[in-house]
Amino acid sequence: MILPSVVEAIENTPLVSLTRLCDHLKLEGRILAKLDYLLPGFSKKDRAARAIIDMARAQGSLKPGQTVVELTSGNMGTGLAIVCGILGHPFVAVMSAGNSVERARMMRALGAEVVIVPQAAGSKPGEVSGADLAMVDAAAQQITEERGAFRADQFGHAGNPKAHETGTGPEIWAQSDGAVTAFCDFAGSGGTLAGAAAYLGPKGVRCYAVEPEGARAIAGEAVTQPEHPIQGGGYAMGDLVHLKGAALAGHLSVTGEDARQGARLLAQKEGIFAGFSAGANLAGAIELLRGPEKGGCVAIVMCDSGLKYLSTDLWE
Repeated sequence: MILPSVVEAIENTPLVSLTRLCDHLKLEGRILAKLDYLLPGFSKKDRAARAIIDMARAQGSLKPGQTVVELTSGNMGTGLAIVCGILGHPFVAVMSAGNSVERARMMRALGAEVVIVPQAAGSKPGEVSGADLAMVDAAAQQITEERGAFRADQFGHAGNPKAHETGTGPEIWAQSDGAVTAFCDFAGSGGTLAGAAAYLGPKGVRCYAVEPEGARAIAGEAVTQPEHPIQGGGYAMGDLVHLKGAALAGHLSVTGEDARQGARLLAQKEGIFAGFSAGANLAGAIELLRGPEKGGCVAIVMCDSGLKYLSTDLWE
């Protein structure tokens, strides 16, 4: 089958059983990994980018040729750069200086204008805090107003969770022949978790939020340690719009080192070269199979490619 553009390739990623890794760790149960790092922009955010732009064009809130602006850690921006480039919309990505340089370079290569926002006082390079994100959001809003642009708003637009309710969730269910008993995801905007839970929850799949240790705002805990190296999520935001009303079975916590070791295990044991948040998802799945989901089948998403972290300490 010949596709009319790369946008139509944003779906149907493989689902792989992590048999070798589970045997290595002597886990009782299965972990299934959804390889969204194989999407055109090398991340799961391609799905939300496509859905938001398609929905906005259909509703008329995004006009032909209108500029699109969005804050991003790099993955949503890459997806938007691809979709906007194909559909004829200039795209401006606004990101924190704390994100890895590979992401900015990739977006520029895809034709995006990239605006880098300095980090908040006290923030560490390579770690993006909630304060950093707030500064990026303010800059993105200012650019949107100045240019009369459309704000993609991944934290608020319904297209984000809808992409996973109609794509990620159904794909996991069909590819596993309904064998999945649990799903967990490291929350950034909350779109993947909310959308997948909306589809998988009614089928009896228990869905869990994964957050950094010391920054479990979604779980309703006091934030004692907002800094962590897991880029793309864990912003210590307890009021994520997409997760309001989401039926979650529980909340998991992972450390930065858990995420690092998870990513390295994926690469070494399964040949899956994914990033920090995929490692966090693996750590969450391991915790589930050693606890409340022992003997079950846990699905996780490989959120982005390890190639986006070559400048960080992930592979040192």
